[in-house]
Amino acid sequence: MSEGHIAERGSHLNPFTRDHVLAILREQSWLAVDPSPEHLVFAGRAAALLGHFALDQSGLEQLLRLVFTYDAAHSLQTPEAHAVLARYAARDVIRELALFLLEPVPFTSDRFKEVVTLLKEKLDIRGRDLFHPIRLSLAGRVGEGELDRVVLLVDEAALLPFAIPIKSVRTRILEFCSLLD
Repeated sequence: MSEGHIAERGSHLNPFTRDHVLAILREQSWLAVDPSPEHLVFAGRAAALLGHFALDQSGLEQLLRLVFTYDAAHSLQTPEAHAVLARYAARDVIRELALFLLEPVPFTSDRFKEVVTLLKEKLDIRGRDLFHPIRLSLAGRVGEGELDRVVLLVDEAALLPFAIPIKSVRTRILEFCSLLD
């Protein structure tokens, strides 16, 4: 996946609305029915969370794709994944994250903050050593803060009736851990 249409650090104005997200959902056949009120809320939230990180409609679609498609086996085959997993305490981060996510509670912004605080305290690591394993295991890709926003949309999307099933963060971490050697 090319990252050419994704801005660094969300540094520009957000030109996207829920209608842009809805258009992508339809174009990708992820939404095959008329949107429910819940779909409209999701689309608005997705535009607000991801729009600052997309340079154009293609960039927004790339970020949304991470919500709708997840393949841990494919993610683990990339050189970037190998580099992340070779870092200090990366597997410890993933193991502790998995233990935390065993409880089937929606992964909200507050829960994300809670898990980050817990991991910082328990493992005494910060920055990329902490966030890259989280992003790799839950978003399926190595990257920066835009992936945190993707992760925040996953459980919300997983609860809605889309044309394809969305894997929750709990399902994603279990899939990811089952493939680690």
